[in-house]
Amino acid sequence: MTGKHILIAGASGLVGYAVLKHFAGQPGVRLTGVSRRSPFGLDDLGLRFISADLHDQVQCEALFGSMHDVTHVVYAALHEQPALVAGWREEEQIATNDRMLRHLLGPLARAARGLRHVTLLQGTKAYGAHVRRFDLPAREGRSEARDVPNFYWNQEDYLKERQRGADWAWTIFRPQIIFGQSFGSAMNPIPAIGVYAALLRERNEPLYYPGGPSNVLEAVDADLLARAIAWAGEADAARNEIFNVTNGDVFQWSGVWPAIADALGMEVGPPRPRRLAQTVPAEASDWELIRQRYSLVAPPMADYLGASLQYLDYLMAYGARTGEKISVVSTVKIRQAGFGEVMDTEAMFRKWFKLFEEQKLLPPGRR
Repeated sequence: MTGKHILIAGASGLVGYAVLKHFAGQPGVRLTGVSRRSPFGLDDLGLRFISADLHDQVQCEALFGSMHDVTHVVYAALHEQPALVAGWREEEQIATNDRMLRHLLGPLARAARGLRHVTLLQGTKAYGAHVRRFDLPAREGRSEARDVPNFYWNQEDYLKERQRGADWAWTIFRPQIIFGQSFGSAMNPIPAIGVYAALLRERNEPLYYPGGPSNVLEAVDADLLARAIAWAGEADAARNEIFNVTNGDVFQWSGVWPAIADALGMEVGPPRPRRLAQTVPAEASDWELIRQRYSLVAPPMADYLGASLQYLDYLMAYGARTGEKISVVSTVKIRQAGFGEVMDTEAMFRKWFKLFEEQKLLPPGRR
């Protein structure tokens, strides 16, 4: 369908940037990206970009209250605390994310009379995956951990309340671990793994696995997620529905580590547990030398990785002393609704590391 004006909140983030790339250049589609930081490769995307702070209610009232022709909203903005994992249950984190959505959607819904669809992002923390085991597989509408503090519930309840009696519909997605392209994101494992590997490779060391127990996990490619979001914006079967979304397979770090090492032009080393969030930042000067040696466009380490090293420590279960954790969700619902794309997770890792090297975001793997 043509005649879309898509507003993407969190445009510089992992999901927002993937959505921008998906829609960029499509006929009949206008894009407005909103975030505090400018998205990577902005000049190539052909969109209107607005630097805005969703914490600022006055600014948001003026900005979004004047957007009368927006038809679709993809809300991928996110506030995280400096202590990433610990912050997931903090009241400040919950309240801040609640306010940010209200600051955007309140004035926009009043102004945009032709609004047709709003996409909201959650994740498997909706099933309490960050605090406990859950029955497998987690299913939408049946496995929710509403007893665990989480901003998801504040945002979901507000979205449903704001939509009551309106013509527009919403869709909520619950992806597992998202892998893709972004700078400074709180939760993007690709640049975090890439920088860790580059530092080792410059010392002629193999790719040691730095984590703990190799849990059973699921991934979702950011581009695949963007296509699911595009589908939901027009599909009747996605109206006012919640969907889990993954690549369609499962993985363990022990299983994909050889493919990651190969993609980065390295040998697999023995396990060597290491808290990356504490140790890798001390090598920021070494990363600067790598940037200079290979003329990389990637920024300094802190700006590049954000809190992603903390996230990687969590994903790789550094320091965990218990047995395997299995986090598997059902994706039957989204497939039955009409979106059936899948992707091999090893191929996903190879895809992203190749792209990062081609765009000079990581040094070349084989020299």
